[in-house]
This record gives sequence, structure tokens and C-alpha cells, in this order.
Amino acid sequence: MAIGSTMHTFEVQLADMDRGVFEEYALRVARHPSETDAYMLTRVIAYGLEYAEGIVFGGTVSQSDEPAVLVRDLTGAITVWIEVGAPDAERLHYGSRLAERTVVYTHRDPAKVMVPWADKRIHRAEDIRVYSFDPGFIDSAVPLLERRNMLSLTVTEQTLYLSLNGTMLTTGVHEHELA
Repeated sequence: MAIGSTMHTFEVQLADMDRGVFEEYALRVARHPSETDAYMLTRVIAYGLEYAEGIVFGGTVSQSDEPAVLVRDLTGAITVWIEVGAPDAERLHYGSRLAERTVVYTHRDPAKVMVPWADKRIHRAEDIRVYSFDPGFIDSAVPLLERRNMLSLTVTEQTLYLSLNGTMLTTGVHEHELA
């Protein structure tokens, strides 16, 4: 018998001063057994940092044709393709062809994440952005995760202030170019 996903809930307060986005929302996040807590938390943070009308979590592990997070317009077309972790070059190529904007949020060393993409054919590689956090930031937040979470994300001048279940953490949000 296969182990099912673990459900996590997040009550989120978002104040993104850099983009002028202020929202409160609730998320129910299914963490698949093959997904690490670090990946799930990065996915939740990416959702907040890219929050816009039409944002949703992508398909399940069995629906590998969708990214971790995506934004659709009112017609259903994908406008933003948001990968998490270390996607392969083919996924970035595919996402960049489908969406107006493609980004990657990683909880890993971005230099190591981008090495396998070198010399690979990636559509509009020069437009793809990779975002990372200070070393150890995600690892220090993971032990704070519970099944029910209170999360506050405040962004100002590319600095993320994260409050997770009463503990405050701070990190820079670092932007890297592929090309």
C-alpha cells in the first residue's frame, strides 16, 4: 500500500512592498512522500513571491507537464511558469515556450543548479530568472513547519522577512540570470 500525501495548511499574510501586493490567503498544500520539506516550503514561498490573480499549484507528481506553481490568465493560458528546486533544461525550454515569463526558485546552491543547463537549448534563456535565498535560510525554517502554519511574508528591497509559526527569519532574495 502506497503512502499518501501529507496535508499542510498555511494561513498567509503577504506584504510585498517591491511589487505593491498585499494579500491574506489560506493554502492547503499536499506534500507528496517523495517531496522534501525544504522543497515544499520553497514552493509555498515561491507562491507568495509570485502571487497574482490566477496563481495555483501545478500538477501532482504524476502530472509532470506542469510546473510546481503557475499563473493562468482568464482564458486559461499559462502566463508565468514557476519551477522549484533544480528542474532540467528540457522543462525550462518547455515552460519558456508556453509562458510569457519563466522563473525558478531554488533552495539549493544556484551555481550548482544552473551548471547542467549550460550549453543546452533553452527557449529565451536570457529571459529566465533564477531566485535563491541566503545559504541555510530554508534549512533553518524547515524545523518550524507544522501541519497547520501561520506564515507572514514581507518583501522590501529584495529582502524577505518570513515569520513562520512565531519565529522570524530574514534572507536576501537573490536574482541570477541564465544567459
